[in-house]
Amino acid sequence: MTLRELKEDMKRRMGEIVPEVEIPLKAELILEIRALKEEKNALILGHNYMEPALYTYVPDERGDSLELSRKAAGTDKPIIVFCGVKFMAETAKILNPSKKVLIPSLEAGCSLAESITAEDVRAIRALLPGVPIVTYVNTYADVKAESDYCCTSGNADRVVKALGGGTVVFLPDQYLASNVAEQLGRRILFLKKEDGGLSPTLYDREGKEAADVRDRSSWEGAVIGWGGRCEVHEKYTVDDVRRIRAQFPDVCVLAHPECPPEVVHEADFAGSTRAMIDYVESTEASRYLLLTECSMGDNIMAAHPEKKMLRLCSVRCPHMNQITLEQTRDALRYEQYEVFVDEQMRERALTAVERMLAL
Repeated sequence: MTLRELKEDMKRRMGEIVPEVEIPLKAELILEIRALKEEKNALILGHNYMEPALYTYVPDERGDSLELSRKAAGTDKPIIVFCGVKFMAETAKILNPSKKVLIPSLEAGCSLAESITAEDVRAIRALLPGVPIVTYVNTYADVKAESDYCCTSGNADRVVKALGGGTVVFLPDQYLASNVAEQLGRRILFLKKEDGGLSPTLYDREGKEAADVRDRSSWEGAVIGWGGRCEVHEKYTVDDVRRIRAQFPDVCVLAHPECPPEVVHEADFAGSTRAMIDYVESTEASRYLLLTECSMGDNIMAAHPEKKMLRLCSVRCPHMNQITLEQTRDALRYEQYEVFVDEQMRERALTAVERMLAL
């Protein structure tokens, strides 16, 4: 595709999304990245939350964390550029120890990943010996290494269900744990960290004392969660949904399961980013609103201009937003910001990640 053809295609597909004055520069950057990708024989992975021009024209593979983990596991390319946040690039490295994995920005962190440490997981295991620990993929490699199973929002319910009806520790997302527990008809309890370590008391969703770890009968069969939250999804409220429905009664509202349970209840559909995309593609609502990172609605609109997406979202992930066309180009050009994972840690984390991919 020539520069002129690319600019025309971008105007056609992104006229309502990307300011026209920005298209020439973005088009030049896209062609630079494509040339470098061929020169370096690299694979570029793009998460569904990437900004529209990057997402639409740069990655070889697009998807959610689960999809991209599978794509990373199957590549024979020597270089992987992960247009996503740090924990995603680490997961690619866990699956591909011999490959050079690059992340375009060192600032692309994650509030959920920062909410728990490997030390926390070891303390939980000491407090609840024998209880399987399921860790959301939105965690760093050292936390995965201390876990029994890994999961994504796309298969969290299947992972917990596969463990039977016994107690499961689910880390670190408070709301995803609550939504999974409700979906499976399980009780939800929460651990709490105190100055002296973990409290032996377990708490319900309202923060009230509900069980004691020293009395197994008081928590047997529960899903036991942590207090981590996504700084994007926790911002959505029931009032947001109701105000939008009052203005647009025909809107179809889709929520990510990292949203609070009461928000998920108000939505017409809840699921992972891949599940939300599939839902929009397979249904014919008058208009849609996605309660997730704002770029994803723009990306769907660029791919499906016939779908009417309400562009009322103002919640951007400050970490995903760090990944730009310029930084993606520079990651390839200089092969910079390589991701490393200690080999012993990687081997332990691999067990949890492979269990996730097997389901």
